[in-house]
Amino acid sequence: NATYGVGEFILLKSAASTLVGSLVRYNATTWQATLNPNTANLAGAVAVAMAASSAGSEFVWHQIGGLAVMKKTAVAVNAQVPVYQSATVGRVMPTAASGKQVLGARSANLATVASTVSTVIVSINRPHLQGQTT
Repeated sequence: NATYGVGEFILLKSAASTLVGSLVRYNATTWQATLNPNTANLAGAVAVAMAASSAGSEFVWHQIGGLAVMKKTAVAVNAQVPVYQSATVGRVMPTAASGKQVLGARSANLATVASTVSTVIVSINRPHLQGQTT
């Protein structure tokens, strides 16, 4: 892609109420995706949905590497910051939250993204959720 460059993708079974850019958790044994919840210390693999989908056995492409367009909450995102799970299922935020960092992911915007914008470009490399922080 001339805009975002090279990416890495995997096929996962669809999750309910998924939008393009949603953050999903997935089980690497069953390849089933679910929208990422607002739960700390999950320590699991995540990906970014490339298509809208509903629950079922439909396989949908998900991104795990490169520059991904991700859904975010209604807060401004400064340039080049870590991202965290938000209270809104399937979305990320720049606000630090213990046990909720998306490791292997950092915003790739060069200027602040306004709170009214629903997506942010994030550089990802096989992202996963932060585990126990004790």
